[in-house]
Amino acid sequence: MPFGSDDLVDDIMRNAPHTIRVFLAFRMACVGCPIATFHTVDDACREHGIDRDKFLAALSDRVPA
Repeated sequence: MPFGSDDLVDDIMRNAPHTIRVFLAFRMACVGCPIATFHTVDDACREHGIDRDKFLAALSDRVPA
């Protein structure tokens, strides 16, 4: 399951709960945040000052084989 910069943060966490650890590892306060329902990965990375490509790579690494 590839993740993209336009994917909504809440959708990712709901559909792939194993990715929540990635959000926490990057110290993103997205878990339980009401903004996550309309924030994209791009928005969240920009807000938290995180490199989007590194974050997306980390999300993809969590996809079960």
